[in-house]
Amino acid sequence: MMKDVHNSGTAEDPNGHLYDPALRTSLHAFARGGDILPLEAAAAVRSAAQALDRLRSHGAGGRGLSAGALDILTRLATAEDRDRGLSVGELARAAGVSSRNVTGLVDTLERDHLVRRAQDPDDRRSVRVLLTVEGEAWLDAFRQPTQRAMSAVFRGFTPEELAAFRHLCLRLVANQHLIEQHLNAGR
Repeated sequence: MMKDVHNSGTAEDPNGHLYDPALRTSLHAFARGGDILPLEAAAAVRSAAQALDRLRSHGAGGRGLSAGALDILTRLATAEDRDRGLSVGELARAAGVSSRNVTGLVDTLERDHLVRRAQDPDDRRSVRVLLTVEGEAWLDAFRQPTQRAMSAVFRGFTPEELAAFRHLCLRLVANQHLIEQHLNAGR
């Protein structure tokens, strides 16, 4: 239900804050008199994330790289020892996802010749993931359009607003992690 009603248009409340009137109407019916502000905020975060993801996908030049695959490429490009690369486990820990998820992403990136696997010279049981020349070229081509797009998306935001926005988003992530830990503790 809520998936289809967000992004239908915005209006300003008396405090000058944007909101989606159609979504607000739907949420009032859904919440049956309960507080809808957290629900509206969650829908706004979801809409913003989807808009940024559409922009990222467009900037990926039809390559179809997911946000997770892009994260792996950037982590490999900024690895302390790029010639050594990173293990699947290191990539998974850094991204906060499972090794299984990273393995699937690395499979896709390897198929596209953006990364390669190499045996760890210090541990024969371990495999390292390295950025290829093609992967580095892809990142170079992606970098400037992405920087321009993000500058355009956040046009008019002050540095203080951007810092506050980042802070609030990361607080959401931290709260979600706490909830997840609580839910997993009961298993």
